[in-house]
Amino acid sequence: MAGGRRPAGLALGWGCCLLLCCAAASKLEISMPAELEVEFGGTARIECNFHIPENASYTYIDWFYVDRSDKQVRLYHITASKVMEDNTDYNNRVSLGQDKALSISAVTVQDARTFVCQVAAGSYGVGENSTELRVYKVPQTPEIVPNPAGIPVSSAEISEIARCESKNGFPLPNITWHKNGEELHAEENQVQIQMTVTRESSGLYTVSSKLLAFVTREDRLSRYHCTVHYLVQGQSHTLKSKEVKVDIFYPVETLKLQVMPSSALVKEGDNVTLVCEADGNPQPIFSFFKKNLDEWQELTDSDGGILNLRDVNKSSSGRYMCQSLDLEADMSQKQDTVDLVVNYIEGVHVKMEPSSTVREGESVKLICGAQSPVDLQYQWRDEKGKEVGVGSQLTLRNLTFETSNTVSCKVMAPSVPGLEQSKKVSVAVEGKPRIVAISSPLYVRQDEIVNLTCKAIAFPRPNFQWSINGTTHEYTDKQHIASNLTVRVSHDLLQAGAMCRVSNRLGVSEKHIQLVDQKSTAESQGVIIVAIIVAILVVAVLGAVIYFLHKKGKIPCGRAGKQDITKPEARKDKIVVEVKSDKLSEEAGLLQGANGEKRAAADQ
Repeated sequence: MAGGRRPAGLALGWGCCLLLCCAAASKLEISMPAELEVEFGGTARIECNFHIPENASYTYIDWFYVDRSDKQVRLYHITASKVMEDNTDYNNRVSLGQDKALSISAVTVQDARTFVCQVAAGSYGVGENSTELRVYKVPQTPEIVPNPAGIPVSSAEISEIARCESKNGFPLPNITWHKNGEELHAEENQVQIQMTVTRESSGLYTVSSKLLAFVTREDRLSRYHCTVHYLVQGQSHTLKSKEVKVDIFYPVETLKLQVMPSSALVKEGDNVTLVCEADGNPQPIFSFFKKNLDEWQELTDSDGGILNLRDVNKSSSGRYMCQSLDLEADMSQKQDTVDLVVNYIEGVHVKMEPSSTVREGESVKLICGAQSPVDLQYQWRDEKGKEVGVGSQLTLRNLTFETSNTVSCKVMAPSVPGLEQSKKVSVAVEGKPRIVAISSPLYVRQDEIVNLTCKAIAFPRPNFQWSINGTTHEYTDKQHIASNLTVRVSHDLLQAGAMCRVSNRLGVSEKHIQLVDQKSTAESQGVIIVAIIVAILVVAVLGAVIYFLHKKGKIPCGRAGKQDITKPEARKDKIVVEVKSDKLSEEAGLLQGANGEKRAAADQ
């Protein structure tokens, strides 16, 4: 043993080991995926990976598919020098890759079968493996259609709720039903689910389902949907339909009649709507009535559950009734009543104390009143809209013709916004006439035709009398009454003028109109103008003389307001002039100021 010889048993062991390893290394190996899943219409690529010992070459490679009778049908025969495609249903849809992988385009449902790869390697024999091709198609989103006719809760038979359909799925999908998010299951005498499967020419499946159930009044709010379930690569997926409601028919249980807007705020002139609401489906037939004394009078101008009352007044108040007749159920009747109160203000009046006519300078009390079912407030305003008082009474003091004697009483209901009425009253103030304007003095020319105007204020209406004859015309100017007298100007009229006399049963007022001759006035004005011009000329000449004498040195200048110029003894023929005037003193001072510097230089 030390010489390197192995024991016989050990040598045998090593020999067996080498034999097993060589057997494993000498085997032809082919690897393929057991399953391959491809979407309908896509391309399937099936790989065939093989190992030949000692890197030997293959003799041939064949591709097969297994038909329904479990018979292998060859697609390709591949050698090192050529590739031969057999005549099969897969012509034009199959191809080979560089690695001899098989590709199938436009995969259909019929392609869901087994494909076999067979490899021959000379002395290493022949080996094969296979792949199961699976095809899937995601179904369309399910479409749900509720029962279009509606379902009565009184139905004695189970009713169709809705139908659901999902098209073109593979493999076969499944449909489930849901109510308010909860899955429904078939329940004897309560819920039924009927499924229908259709195999399309493409091999895809269309599944439809029908849900049947009994319904109750509460189902009017229920929402239904269906869900389709399908498999992709062993994983479960779902598609949900939209949610729908089913029209449920049920009788009226509660009827309610109400006034819109709130009856507490209704006033005369408003438009009021009575609304009758019932909780049945479909809506029943509505009828409206109004109680007159002890009888109900039907109102025929309603529209379904709505009764419109336009421009309501006091007589619109009362009790109204709405009545329903359920034709879809048991012909039962329901009714409800409501009281309508129309707030109003009527009989607005103003009482005056004293009630007799008021004289100028006196006072009067006005009392305003009205009738209404609600509390009232009063407000007084003058003709210009200015507030002059609040409360039901107003006192007007020291009344005159000129002051505003027309006031209005505004009656308001604070609890009913917008409810108000007004009453206007005028207080007649009596008094003797008062002449407020005459056309005097009036400048005229003799023989000229002129208008003489006399304007007065009075109540009762006064009469006008003129002291001369002419054509008269009376007119009203706001509160005043005026009289125009058209007359030709005579010499006597110029001398005496005209007298306007205004009178009523309470007294007389008169005034004189003076007429002035425009010719005499013009002459007098001419004389005055001439006198002014002459005076101006005299002053100018006098000023020139003084200035001349000053320049000759005949007039000594000083600051005094008075200067005496006397003739010297040696020259008795010179004129002596005395000027006494504050104005001339000022002028002399101005002259001296103007020439003071020159005179001072001369004296030096």
